[in-house]
Amino acid sequence: MTGNHEIFALTAYGSITVIVVGVLLGAAWWLGAKTGSSNKELPYESGIIPSGSARIAQYIPFYLVAIFFIVFDVETAFILTWATVWDLLGLVGMFHITFFIVALLLGLVWVWLKGGLDWGPSRERGTRKNP
Repeated sequence: MTGNHEIFALTAYGSITVIVVGVLLGAAWWLGAKTGSSNKELPYESGIIPSGSARIAQYIPFYLVAIFFIVFDVETAFILTWATVWDLLGLVGMFHITFFIVALLLGLVWVWLKGGLDWGPSRERGTRKNP
């Protein structure tokens, strides 16, 4: 009996969420401005008219820094959560966290071997700044 109640609650919650999102998107479309102009398509730069393209090719792999931050942040969250209850999890918990850490280390070694950690200039790659 509990399973039917949980399925009904999940279905009701999902339906209400879809309806609310639909109503909000419909209201934004209906109440929004229907006209367009070339000025509305320009990028806004603090009131200054743009003087060139904002798409400048940089050799700064910021996205890699962001991905590494997310990976290590999530890893830290999982390991700290595990560490607070390690005595309750026992040997099974130790096996799971060991598998998790080994998988992350293998991923880090793979990125290292592929050159994902080589950001600065080196003798082998030369000292180029832009690709």
